[in-house]
Amino acid sequence: MTIEAWRITGQSQIDSYVGRWAELGVLLVNELHVTRARGRPVTPPENRRAALEEALRSHDWTPGRPLTDADADRLAGVAAELHPAFAGDITALNQALVRHGAVPSLYGDPPRLAFHSAEASLPDAWAADAATALAMVIGVGQGERLRSCEADGCELVFFDVTKNTSRRFCGLSCQNRAKASAYRARRRA
Repeated sequence: MTIEAWRITGQSQIDSYVGRWAELGVLLVNELHVTRARGRPVTPPENRRAALEEALRSHDWTPGRPLTDADADRLAGVAAELHPAFAGDITALNQALVRHGAVPSLYGDPPRLAFHSAEASLPDAWAADAATALAMVIGVGQGERLRSCEADGCELVFFDVTKNTSRRFCGLSCQNRAKASAYRARRRA
């Protein structure tokens, strides 16, 4: 993990491996775990596998093999395990690391780095790699980059990559709702 560019630009640099797996953790939590998003209740998808495949496709993720319904169900559990990390709960994150066997490993030709064994199931592999990435972000003092949306009625999480960690909302819709609400409150006062 590289986080060292402070003296040059003031922007922290999180390498692509860690950033990519942290983004997968965000995707899993947002697709499979939140109950409120952008001010509205979210109903769990009837077909978790199809919903997850669509979300992965839209974020350019390609699983090494087709997802099964059982994989999608287990990944929903993984999402629940990873969610507390975005509120700073390192105990839950440590438990997820142990539960999914997160250990550095090289395999393949050419060798590639992973934080799961070559024999790990897809949900365990993704859980170990995503949990390790979140732990690395927290472990190098950048835990404030793992955030939950501050808008009322939104539980979405995000990985803040802004220069000064100033991002407060998951997206423009929540930011606009919060600004409009603050404006109406000022007008009433």
